[in-house]
Amino acid sequence: MTALSVDQLVVRYGAVSALDGISLQVGRGEVLAVLGPSGSGKTTLLNAVAGFVPISGGEIRIDDILVASGRRSLPIEQRGVGVVFQSYGLWPHMDALDTVAYPLRRQGMDKAEARARAAELLERVGLAGFEHRRPNLLSGGQQQRVGLARALARKPRLFLFDEPTANLDSGLRAGLQSQIREQLERTEAAAVYVTHDPVEAFAVSDRIAAIRDAHLVQVATAKEIYAHPADAWIARLTGPCSLVDADVLDSSTVRVGGVVVCGVILGGANQQSSGGAAQIARRDVSLAVRPEWIRLDAPGALPLDATVETVAFAGAEMVCTLAGGGRSLAVHVPGSTDIRAGDRVSWGLTQACVLDRSAPPAGDTATAPPAAAPTEPAMPTARS
Repeated sequence: MTALSVDQLVVRYGAVSALDGISLQVGRGEVLAVLGPSGSGKTTLLNAVAGFVPISGGEIRIDDILVASGRRSLPIEQRGVGVVFQSYGLWPHMDALDTVAYPLRRQGMDKAEARARAAELLERVGLAGFEHRRPNLLSGGQQQRVGLARALARKPRLFLFDEPTANLDSGLRAGLQSQIREQLERTEAAAVYVTHDPVEAFAVSDRIAAIRDAHLVQVATAKEIYAHPADAWIARLTGPCSLVDADVLDSSTVRVGGVVVCGVILGGANQQSSGGAAQIARRDVSLAVRPEWIRLDAPGALPLDATVETVAFAGAEMVCTLAGGGRSLAVHVPGSTDIRAGDRVSWGLTQACVLDRSAPPAGDTATAPPAAAPTEPAMPTARS
């Protein structure tokens, strides 16, 4: 069964389209990460699914139930969604136990039963012993786990995460991402997870939907979108990447700056499963090259020459920049490598993704950012 179906969704703020013809589906038990920069429309998509903003066109279905169209809009509480906000959204006057129990009480559950269920959920997210702490006595990571437990309490058909780890430091962020993924697997519910961080999208999702300027650009698994980006913009959105002008000579051979380079695994967005075997000769293309797809050796050992411009130690690896032939390349080598700025090296390619030169230019901002939309609903007044 399809947990979420979005068909030709349009959201406008005056003359500006925040979403323009978005269509996607999320299967039962699937986690879809929505990845894009600020102003791309990713949070507007989440808000439209939740019911926080009205839609201007298209349809939204949750478990095959029409929840929003041009003529119909179910209230938030009837959509069966659980939302986890970036800003935690906790009530300052309620402790963790009452915060998690609150949606259960709103559903009519007996107070004692609701509190017992809330205690179980807090234990599930690692907060046993913190039941009676208010938000001001909880760390950011602990507050977000309370928010996760509150969302789990209602057993929603669909979870919506609005950059839930954005306010946390890197150590807490990785731990919470793992915990979110674990809890989603236990519930077997679907989820839409909004983020601007490709590493987070890779960590939590089954598939990634990349959004740019209110349009859906590519939907693919993490491995597919990393190895076979649809264009230069997605290549750079999803990780470090260099663009190299080239001619494709056959399925494993390219010409770069007049030099023939053989034995290259070639791919593209139109052949995510078949790899480079489908490549045919093409002139004047761009190759998207990840840092780990470049080999370095002594001068003359590999087809192309360059000079090491910068070297930065990053623990397990060295992050280097090469200059040669009028181009700049990002390269990662093992941290034990003896390499310094100014060294002459030779380089070759092990893998590359073929991009059309006609693809939209790479960038990281929307050309016409939408007007500000609410990121979360007003918090209701708690009742015992």
